Amino acid sequence: MTHSMTGFTAATGQQDDWRWSWELRSVNGRGLDLRLRIPDWIEGLEPALRSALQKAISRGSVSLSLRVTRDAGAEAATISADGLDRALTQIECVETAAMDRGLTLKPATAADILTLRGVLETGSERDGDVPGLRAALLAALPELIGAFNANRAGEGAALVAVLETQLSDIGTLVEQATEQAADRASTAAERLRDNVARVMGAADGLDQTRLTQEIALLAVKSDITEEIDRLRAHVEAARELIGGQGPVGRKLDFLIQEFNREANTLCSKAQSTALTATGLDLKSVIDQMREQVQNLE
Repeated sequence: MTHSMTGFTAATGQQDDWRWSWELRSVNGRGLDLRLRIPDWIEGLEPALRSALQKAISRGSVSLSLRVTRDAGAEAATISADGLDRALTQIECVETAAMDRGLTLKPATAADILTLRGVLETGSERDGDVPGLRAALLAALPELIGAFNANRAGEGAALVAVLETQLSDIGTLVEQATEQAADRASTAAERLRDNVARVMGAADGLDQTRLTQEIALLAVKSDITEEIDRLRAHVEAARELIGGQGPVGRKLDFLIQEFNREANTLCSKAQSTALTATGLDLKSVIDQMREQVQNLE
């Protein structure tokens, strides 16, 4: 199945008091460029994610983001012995200074002390069963990647439908060019005979052998049979590629260059207004096709 390089999916999950949300998206890229925004405190997660993504995706600029949180109840506060000692020492210093100046302060309550900075410590999301969290995240990864590739496959199917239409248009234009080349041949032959007759009548001692060679060379230079044959072959090759399996973007991109080369040569050999117009139409469709191919994996 042909995939687009453009895709998006999101998912959420939870285990015990952990909650997480994924976002996986991609856009066009010459190769595979992975950009991960994930918590750095989950040891061993990044290399595992990179390995899985590299096996499932061959081209595109891919961004994966992961946000992990814990339920509020899991972050119970505890008293820091060091923080409490510092707070009591500071309170004692303040009370001593006040007494030296003859001032009487209201006694501090336990609730007052607990509000002082450093006395209470709140557990962070880094506490708890981090290895278990990593295992749960990796277990959820295949489903995330599967949904992502399904999204890209849908985009790819739409692109293939467009490409098939464009290939049909190219095939029609190639047959049109074949007919126009045949019509041009009879007209060109008659015009050439008239020109040769005029030259023969106006020139004395003209080298017949050289004249024959020049006429043959002109005929070869204006013949587009090879270009027509190659364009037909390219159409069939493109149809086989988009109907096959796996990444085909690079091969199609190369084939589009060959399409364009033959269309350019056809235009240069046209020597006919109608055939030139058909060649330009070919170039236009080929360029539209190239834009679509740029989106394929």
